[in-house]
Order: sequence, then C-alpha cells, then structure tokens
Amino acid sequence: MKNQHHQVYDTIIFDLGAVLIDWNPRYLYNKFFATEAEAAHFLQHVCTADWNEEQDAGRSLQEGTELLITQHPEYEAAIRAFYGRWKEMLAGEISASVEILRTLKNSGRYKLYALTNWSNETFPLALVEFPFLQWFDGLVVSGREKQRKPYHSFYQLLLDRYQVNPDTAVFVDDNLRNVKAAEECGISSIHYLHPDQLKDELAKKNILS
Repeated sequence: MKNQHHQVYDTIIFDLGAVLIDWNPRYLYNKFFATEAEAAHFLQHVCTADWNEEQDAGRSLQEGTELLITQHPEYEAAIRAFYGRWKEMLAGEISASVEILRTLKNSGRYKLYALTNWSNETFPLALVEFPFLQWFDGLVVSGREKQRKPYHSFYQLLLDRYQVNPDTAVFVDDNLRNVKAAEECGISSIHYLHPDQLKDELAKKNILS
C-alpha cells in the first residue's frame, strides 16, 4: 500500500458518463414505455449494457441496431430509438463534478485526460454539447480506438500516448469493474459515487486539499 500522504500525483484521468455527464438510457425509455418496469425490462434484456459496449468498441450503430431488430422484431421502434433519440439520454453535465474538474484545470498542477467507453458516432454530439470536454489535455475514446475498458490495453494506450506515469496518476470511474482494471494496471483509482465523495477522495490524496 502506497503511503498516500507522501505520494504526489500529477495526472487525473476521468471517465465521462455518470461522472461528468449525466447519461442514462432510462431518461429516454421512461418516456417511451408506459411503465418504468417495462423500460427496465427492455434495458436489461434487449438494449443491454453489453450490447451498447459493442458499439462503444467500434461496431457501427447501424450494424448493432439491425442485429437486435433481427433478434427482437417486436421491439423495432424502441431499438431504433436508442441511437435515433440518443440525445434524450443526456440530462446535461453533472455540474458539481465539472466544478471539481474546473478547479483542477485552474490549479495548473495536473494533466487531465478522459478515458471513455463511447461510440465514435455519438461522441461528436457530446463534444458540441459539453464545452468542458475541451479542458482535457487528451481524450481517449473507445469507439475511435476499437478497444474499451476494462481491457488493460485500453488503459495502456492512454499511458503510452501521453507518457503518463501510472504511479503518479489517479483514475476516476463510476464502474467498479473499470476501477479494478485500472488498479491492475498500477493506476491509483477512485470509485466515483457522487461529487462530494470525489472531492473527499481527492483530498485524501492531497489533491484539492
């Protein structure tokens, strides 16, 4: 275990969805279906997280959509809405987290990167929607790279591309699976729950304290 009080960090790597950007398919499907239970069933059994991650890893939206329609023809309209009405899954930025990012940026003490599982076809919409994405020193997007979290090679890609030393980097993600993978790559990590908890965890590492 590293002594956190003597460890100095110079790089913070952020996940985007559910950390800085409030993205959730339920925002769309709670409108689409008559009940929240129907929406939940659809997202658990049809447009699943695993299915969406294949698009994040580079499969085209059209291919992913047509494949599911073949398997679930009765849900065709709902399946087409996943990317057809994708922007309705965005509820804006998580402003308290973005404020933390702003403080880190303004301090001038840290390199800031984003490591995100995101389709390369929808990511350009996010770039337009969220100006704070320009604050990063680099963005590594799974759909562009044709690989994704939690594969170690995806983390290594960021480390290599930007000459980041894993010993002096901190990774922030809401998905425990991705956090564990980063730690296996030697990157100290924070399992994000909410902005106040993130601030506390950073302070424990003498960041923003």
